[in-house]
Parts: sequence; C-alpha cells; structure tokens
Amino acid sequence: MKKLTGLALALIALLFNSKVQAQINYLNQSKADFDKHMQWFREAKYGMFIHFGLYSQLGGDYKGKPIEGYAEWIQAGADIPKEEYAKLIHSWNPSHFNADQIVQLAKDAGMQYLVVTTKHHEGFCLWDSKYTDYDIASTPMKGRDLIQELATACKKKGIRFGTYYSIIDWHHDSQYRNSDGKNGWDKWGQVAMKPDQRAVYIQYMKNQLKELIVKYDTDMLWFDGDWVNWWDMAAGQELYQYLRELKPSLIINNRVAKREQFKRDFGTPEQEHLSAKVDYDWEACYTLNNSWGFKRSDSAWKSPEEVNKKLVAINAQGGNLLLNIGPDGNGEVPAISKEILLKAAAERKDQTK
Repeated sequence: MKKLTGLALALIALLFNSKVQAQINYLNQSKADFDKHMQWFREAKYGMFIHFGLYSQLGGDYKGKPIEGYAEWIQAGADIPKEEYAKLIHSWNPSHFNADQIVQLAKDAGMQYLVVTTKHHEGFCLWDSKYTDYDIASTPMKGRDLIQELATACKKKGIRFGTYYSIIDWHHDSQYRNSDGKNGWDKWGQVAMKPDQRAVYIQYMKNQLKELIVKYDTDMLWFDGDWVNWWDMAAGQELYQYLRELKPSLIINNRVAKREQFKRDFGTPEQEHLSAKVDYDWEACYTLNNSWGFKRSDSAWKSPEEVNKKLVAINAQGGNLLLNIGPDGNGEVPAISKEILLKAAAERKDQTK
C-alpha cells in the first residue's frame, strides 16, 4: 500500500509540474528569469554565422553568368523555377565539409557560438528530416549528417550551437512564386501562400523545428523571412511560446515574429549596428565580403582591422557580432575568410599584451 501511495504521489507531482510548465508565459517572463535565460548570450559577444546550402555549388553564377545580389538568393535573382532549381540536389556533394575544422576556426577566432543555415529560403534541409525528401539524404552526401557533425564539434570544443531556419520556403507545396511581383524580391521574397495550406505549413515548420531541438539540442533558433505578408505577430508569438515550452533554455531571435515590433529574445540589425545602447538584447550580423552564401566573383573582403573595429563598437553598445562565412560547393571555407578571422584574433591578442 505504501509503495502504491508513493507511486501515486509521484505521478501527481509529475502531472502538476507538467501543468505548471505548460502555464509559463515565456513572452512575459520576469526580468530576473529573462536575465538568467540570456546570460550566456550576453557574455558571448562574438559568434560565427554559416550560410551553406544548394546555392553554394553555384557560387553566384547561373548558366555561366554571374547573378546580381546575394548568392543564397540566386533562385530569386535568376528567377529559376523551383522544379528546375530542385535538380541541384542531384549534384550537391560538398564532401570536403569538415565540421571539426570549422568549429576550431570559430574557437581560434575568439567566437563563442555558431549559427548554421539548416534551411534557407530555398527550402533545402541540411539534415535528414522525416518531413521532407528535399534534404541531405537525397543528395550524393547521403549518410552524412552535417548538422550532427557541427553540433558534436561545438559541444566538444565548448562552442554554443545555433540553427537558422527560414520561415519562407520556395520549395514547399504550400507556397508559390508570386507572379504579380515586378522583380526577384517581389516574386520570391514575397512568396505567396495557398490559403488552405497555411496551417499545414506551420505544422510542418513545428515538426522540423522540434527535430532540430530534440535531435541536435540546439541552443539557439535564428529565424528569417518574417517580412512575408502571410506571417504575422500572432503566429510568431505562438511559435515562440511553443518552442520555449519544448526547450525553456532555448534562445530565439526576434525574426520569429515581426522584427520591427518584436525584440525578444534579441534584435537583429543586419549589415549595420546600433550606435547607442538600447533596453533590449541585440546582435548585429555582418558578411565578410558582400554576400552571405559563397560567391566566387565577390572580392570585397573586410580587413582584419575592420572586423575588430566593428566588434569593439558593437560590444561597447551591448551587442554581439555574428560574422558570416560561406563555404563553397566542396564544403570548404575560402582561405581568405580563415586568414581574416585569424589575423583579427591575433591583432586583438597583441593589443591586450
């Protein structure tokens, strides 16, 4: 009887704790709890962004011609039909991708965390997802799990691991090229949603995001694509709450909702940074040249001195710097990217002597 009573009490306690957990409103945490939640991010100061996907093998060129704009937006820039673009999955083979070397580069550069594009706007997933065949398992790289490789290397080297996920998806059946658009941005940036498929797609997102949390124990989710017309504050806030319930320690950027209004957990100025302190956490993301994804024609590299100047200015105003690298189609980090990051780190070290 005593054993049964004890078991019953334990079950009641478990159910009670689960109910309390579910009732936490993560959108309205106390300052003390939120400060504790954000502690490692505030201390990190400097992180590595990695833009990598099907677009990496194109290097900014399509059918022998360089395409204007960011390399990872080439489907939009060249206005490539999604059926045609999807054929890239058969030739994508970045067999030289080395997670240990990339994470070691981040560590040697003085970075404390890393964020990789697990699914950019193109919709291709860098992991083997249960919910799509448009992923690494359908490429010549089948059998490799680049996200697990990065997550493991980060854990081994003491680097926090983060995953980028685009709200929009140029490949998913729920969305289609906006034929009313006047240019690539209008047609693809404002990709249209089939009204009866919005709920289906949001569930698809939740399923995949849960995979990133459960399979890879990601410390951060970094969203993008919030500008699209069919995504709103309510949907973003509901997704934020759902994700924090899955993993309360998860840090999420403000683009999960509408970035102009939503600042939790941190703001994300892009290719610019704040010049004064604000009452919310923030992180400025920058490219090392002019493109996020690998672009062979882009030689506008920042100097180590520029990198350090930005890092100092951003940190002085309470922000973090998330600095990007774009591996090429073979999975290799451009040598000049490594050189800039390591020289910048060496110069900072010399200045502290």
